[in-house]
Amino acid sequence: MAKTHHWDVFCRVVDNYGDIGICWRLSQQLVHEHGLQVRLFIDDIVAARHLISTLNLNQTSQMVNGVEICPWPNVSVTPAQVVIATFGCELPETYSQQLAAHQSVWINLEYLSAEPWVSDFHAQISPQPMLGVNKHFFFPGFFPDTGGLLRERHLLATRDAFLGSADKQAAFWNRLGLDHSILDSAIKISLFCYPQANIRNLFAALASIEQTIHVVMPFNGDVSQWSTAFADCTQIKTDASRLLLQQDKLNVHLLPFLSQADYDHLLWACDFNFVRGEDSWIRAIWAGKPFVWQPYWQADAVHLKKMQAFLAAYAEYASVEMQDLLSRASLDWSSGDPDLYSMTNPDKTLWQSLINQLPALRGYAQHRANTLAQQSDLATKLVIFSENLRNSQV
Repeated sequence: MAKTHHWDVFCRVVDNYGDIGICWRLSQQLVHEHGLQVRLFIDDIVAARHLISTLNLNQTSQMVNGVEICPWPNVSVTPAQVVIATFGCELPETYSQQLAAHQSVWINLEYLSAEPWVSDFHAQISPQPMLGVNKHFFFPGFFPDTGGLLRERHLLATRDAFLGSADKQAAFWNRLGLDHSILDSAIKISLFCYPQANIRNLFAALASIEQTIHVVMPFNGDVSQWSTAFADCTQIKTDASRLLLQQDKLNVHLLPFLSQADYDHLLWACDFNFVRGEDSWIRAIWAGKPFVWQPYWQADAVHLKKMQAFLAAYAEYASVEMQDLLSRASLDWSSGDPDLYSMTNPDKTLWQSLINQLPALRGYAQHRANTLAQQSDLATKLVIFSENLRNSQV
């Protein structure tokens, strides 16, 4: 059977651009690395425009970087050969009723998890007798028997070229309005988190450390929503592009929304990264820098089980001492109540220990990035999986 060139990707924007971030990266990779024709259906074009800056909100369909972007639910179109429903989203009824007639492969791309059950459920079939087709579950993951991790072909080489060039790094910081000469001699931390994170306690702990620390925090919305977190900081400077806060030797730079490319550069350029959700989590892994991941908060501490499963997989080859440090830091950061800044008494010795161990943590992060990159990436596995399904229909 001929290669399946036509794909449709459906995305509902739920998690503050995280979902569209994954779908946009995947769609572009399918086009540029696998030669596919991709239509990306998005239910919130306004939100998507934050990541896809050239989107024209007045057009019903448009080509951006080789991907045809279409609004949803305006999908009175013929289904593609391969249909990707991301993160459990339901397809429009009029669209799903046409899948059988066109022999479309229907794949449900799930959220990333390191939990043990993922390997068992990956590639499983869910018959849809009312539609006359099967839905196939595809789980990204950290193990060879899962769907892999989203990674562009030249990502790590691009990262290494950036890290090997002082000029590229200086130009990046200067473009953000930050003096690279000051940052070069300091510890640089990127911070991207959910509101449940106890930033105030983290800042108090970091401010007690003797080294100069610069925290760079991309954010959206009104600064007032973070007023409690910044309560102990002094506002030094504010202008159209950034706000600088200071507490002892801790400097906090609030930045406007970054493009995906600039966010990658930020992760690469920093010594430590706080990330959240899925898209920034995956990019932090490929950055090869130490990081703490904050999973999306869920009732009954379900998010902590996901965090612990990830640490068990990611820190498998680390020393016992490093495993303990990463576990305590992750728990301290992610175990907060959804009521903002509910924790007290920051563990200053924990974050001091983490700062002291940055060289060892960096070496381990580089090792894990390189070993995980030896596995096939998610887009490649999706293409192979879809081809096998199409061939089985012959």
